Amino acid sequence: MADGRDFGSAERLAEEHHEFVGLIEALRAAQDTITGAHPPEEVARKAREALEEATRLLAPFTVGESEQLAGYLTSVPGHAQALAPVIHVDDSSTDHVRGRVTFGRYYLGGNGAAHGGSIPLFFDDVLGRLANLGGRGTSRTAYLHVNYRKITPVGPELHVEAHVDRVEGRKRFVVGTIRDPEGDLTVDAEGLFVALRPGQP
Repeated sequence: MADGRDFGSAERLAEEHHEFVGLIEALRAAQDTITGAHPPEEVARKAREALEEATRLLAPFTVGESEQLAGYLTSVPGHAQALAPVIHVDDSSTDHVRGRVTFGRYYLGGNGAAHGGSIPLFFDDVLGRLANLGGRGTSRTAYLHVNYRKITPVGPELHVEAHVDRVEGRKRFVVGTIRDPEGDLTVDAEGLFVALRPGQP
């Protein structure tokens, strides 16, 4: 699913949300660090206890979906979620976006390559958001076709482009690419996003 929000600009972040955004950034860093770590048992125990303490600290503030911040702070790149890799936008309009993404260690599949499942996750987020800009409203993913052309590496900054290819009634066709630092195409994708009818969940 995708929502009708834009790609975000930290300049518009409300003051009361700065620490939460920092928390999500720390969570992303922790995911990468834990994935790449081989710690002794004592260090693993201390890290686990720290995470458990963070969970206990936050648990009393659990809210319903309509009130949560993660995934809904439209004023920051990635909308303050730690699931999908984040696109850092260089240029965008209601029909096009160009930017950069880094697949961190958390997304490693093996042999230095991003996990094959993390790439559709990224495209579903980016293409879906683009599908809903320009007053097109909320849609849901109908299909996502991903063509793996070359290894998508973990670590380096990669180049991303996506645009709305066409709109046919409620159907929005959006395409995107990822290129490595040398400019070689690693992945291309096409998504179909269908606009929700009034009252449709």
